[in-house]
Amino acid sequence: MIPEHLRPFFWDLGLQDLNLTLYPDYTIGRILEWGDERAVGWLKQAFSRPAIEQVIRTERRLSARSANFWALLYEIPAAEVAALRA
Repeated sequence: MIPEHLRPFFWDLGLQDLNLTLYPDYTIGRILEWGDERAVGWLKQAFSRPAIEQVIRTERRLSARSANFWALLYEIPAAEVAALRA
């Protein structure tokens, strides 16, 4: 279940429609792109570090700014981040 305080980050669908098991990459990507400190705290509790790192590496919908920030934070080389490759 997604906490109510995350509703603003999933404005385009109801929280009851979001299934963490079926759509983990979507959920992680949304929080990485739009989340605040509280949302990121929840993300780190709900998902493993390897799952988050995998999304940082593969999610092309991340903005270059977000992708660069998370790559630096998680010490992932820019060459391994899909959103940073042309």
